[in-house]
Amino acid sequence: MTSSEHRRRSLSEYGSVLWTGLAQCDGMSSHTLLLLYGSQTGTAQDTAERIGRQAQRRRIAVRVQALDTYNVANLISEALVVFVCSTTGQGDPPDNMKNFWRFLFRKSLPSGSLCRLDYAVLGLGDSSYPKFNFVAKKLYKRLLQLGANALLPVGLADDQHDLGPDGVIDPWLNLFWQKALALYPPPADLSPFRDEDPLPPRYVFHFLDDATEKPLVKPMLADGQTPPSSARPFPARMVSNQRVTASGHFQDVRHIEFDIAGSNIQYRAGDVVMMRPWNSPEDVEQFCQLLRLNPDSCFVLTPTDNNTAPVPVRLPQPCSIRFLVQEFLDIAAVPRRSFFELLATFTTNELEREKLAEFSSAQGQNELHTYCSRPRRTALEVLADFPHTTAELNVNYLLDLFPEIQPRSFSIASSLLAHPDRIQILVAVVKYKTRLHKPRKGLCSSWLASLASSHGEACVPLWVKKGGLKFPQDHNSPVIMVGPGTGVAPFRAAIQERIAEGKTANVLFFGCRSESKDFYCREEWEQKIQAGHMTLFTAFSRDQEDKVYVQHRVKEQAKLLWDLIVNKNAFFYIAGNAKQMPTAVCDALKEVFQQEGGVTESQAQEMLDSMEKTGRFQSETWS
Repeated sequence: MTSSEHRRRSLSEYGSVLWTGLAQCDGMSSHTLLLLYGSQTGTAQDTAERIGRQAQRRRIAVRVQALDTYNVANLISEALVVFVCSTTGQGDPPDNMKNFWRFLFRKSLPSGSLCRLDYAVLGLGDSSYPKFNFVAKKLYKRLLQLGANALLPVGLADDQHDLGPDGVIDPWLNLFWQKALALYPPPADLSPFRDEDPLPPRYVFHFLDDATEKPLVKPMLADGQTPPSSARPFPARMVSNQRVTASGHFQDVRHIEFDIAGSNIQYRAGDVVMMRPWNSPEDVEQFCQLLRLNPDSCFVLTPTDNNTAPVPVRLPQPCSIRFLVQEFLDIAAVPRRSFFELLATFTTNELEREKLAEFSSAQGQNELHTYCSRPRRTALEVLADFPHTTAELNVNYLLDLFPEIQPRSFSIASSLLAHPDRIQILVAVVKYKTRLHKPRKGLCSSWLASLASSHGEACVPLWVKKGGLKFPQDHNSPVIMVGPGTGVAPFRAAIQERIAEGKTANVLFFGCRSESKDFYCREEWEQKIQAGHMTLFTAFSRDQEDKVYVQHRVKEQAKLLWDLIVNKNAFFYIAGNAKQMPTAVCDALKEVFQQEGGVTESQAQEMLDSMEKTGRFQSETWS
């Protein structure tokens, strides 16, 4: 039987009722191409939208949706789908594809139920992480199991590639379009859009003549009846914002506390708090000046005919320009290639068009990296560098050009059992120099730090989600935690929670530069040590000539760790910066196994792998 005959076989033979019975099926899609993305930080969404624009230029009808906004039961009746997805945590799917993921991996789904579907999977990842593009690889195999037809091998874009992820994405897309256009040719009477011509915008701005013409609607906030969420965050009052590093230390780290009374928020150690930062007043003012926009003017958005997506739920209708720029558009981010592709279609200035076209091309990615990514130039600064283009920018394209500000996550550094109605976090304020004159700043950390002087009145909309770290419920299981720097945050929560529950077998390895400058929570640790509730090992890397890190302390405590892990069933955790530390600590732990257990290097690795499979070894790292 040929593959086309296989795809035409009656779906009833494969028990398709399991798909249509779980949700209402709308029938065969009238759209040729469906782009579904799973995105945690917005990169996969940007890539999917970029592919969508390429489809529009080829006159192919297209939809672009987040995976969890799509009715997965309709997948049975789609013809052509491209999945673009990233991998988070320890090989986990992004938040906006978790419901889809659970559905797709139901054992009850028949093996041939997607026999009509042609598909392609593009993964976005970083090969320096052990679970490189795990979600894309697993999704590709699962769709094959369900009978779908892969048009080409899974694309595995890699941040570590010499040309960045585009080094994989560009050739993968070239092959995809060859395959897709052969199977699904566009109408013969329509010629493709030229690259230099702008596509229609997704939305149109309808400005109100008078702000009183229609009262402004406030963004939706949590009502205290249901747990807060991304769509309805809780406005938590900031009750404390204290610097916890010495005044002369180069790093400004804040201990920040929020009042969550009446929020209906519940959390456990290992969970994270989410919040969306605001752009600075200076950046908002400069943006409005560059585009000649009145920040106090108000507008209503309507989708254009070619756009099936509704108005973003976080934008009130009507909305002010100030709200849009301050709380929604990510103008302070380093722009992606798609930003330059779109800008290039607006300008009539030849010099600027030539440079923007170069930055948009596959051949110009090294130049774009030198201009934008390496010095961390922001989208706002790019607009200032291309004044003729910016002057011609149509306001209707703002939501096409600028992505939405993505939420930031922080490990919760407190326990509800120790601090009822409170959430505490440790935040390192990001600030550094590049070759650009103006120092680079982290959007969220700088925003939170700026609220310090007015913390009595400041409210931060936030919500909580489950984190990747899970701590044992067994009172007898010791916990070994390695958390240098702000990586200690989730372990502070765990220690507080475990002590409140009567669990005192807590071992913490903490590292920082100097005992006198950045030894976070020192007094709290000393009190708990005196009470017999924890054991602490410290590594102050710059307080002596030879640098000492947490991995050195792990090796020094080989006998203790071997006893705790092998004889007392201890759990081992790592949290902190993802660069060298996690690998160095894992290597140190394997040396402990070899030294104290007399095992080989490969056997030590097997022990670590076994601990990870059973949840006794967990890590949460960030870059």
